[in-house]
Amino acid sequence: MSRPRTQAERLTVTRATLLREARLIFAASGYDAAATEEIVQRANVTRGALYYHFKDKRAVFEAIVEEVAREIAASIDRMAEPVGDPLRALIEGTRAFLDACLDPAVRRIYLIDAPAVLGWHRWREIDAPHGVRSLREGVAAVLTARPDPALSVEPITFLLSGAFNEAALWIAEAKDEKAARREMDHMLVQLMERLFGSPAGPARPPRARARV
Repeated sequence: MSRPRTQAERLTVTRATLLREARLIFAASGYDAAATEEIVQRANVTRGALYYHFKDKRAVFEAIVEEVAREIAASIDRMAEPVGDPLRALIEGTRAFLDACLDPAVRRIYLIDAPAVLGWHRWREIDAPHGVRSLREGVAAVLTARPDPALSVEPITFLLSGAFNEAALWIAEAKDEKAARREMDHMLVQLMERLFGSPAGPARPPRARARV
């Protein structure tokens, strides 16, 4: 017979359940249409349990955005870290980011609703130790391997970050998503080669979508 859960364990399970169910609701309905009553019903907890863990709906959403940010960064790192060449690693990491954002739930929560609900300043604070951190490390590694006095890590990091966010949205809104992704993969290699001045090799066919 398994031992009874401690109070701390029960609280951890309740919080995880609330986040799991709320994430499904936010992804399906969007932030504005999501209701706390539906969240507690789906999680099979009381409203008091929700407010024990979170101040309000916005706090629940912010916790989910942080969760998604960690997941995206982890997928980027998994694809980039095994690659020996820094430029190829940066390209593979960017492809992993685009893969993650092809998931409609991730795209809606992270790229569409999060900046609108939390504001750009808070969204960037959340992204800083995750996506921006990963991108900054990738750019720094490339410039260490291929020094160029005309290029600086910090401005390039934020220029590319904005470009990649827009690229993910452009692919998602295209009439032919697969064709748009193939074109974006090709342009990604061209951009990196021209920016950093070193061929990265031929573009590979896009991988199947990653689910985050």
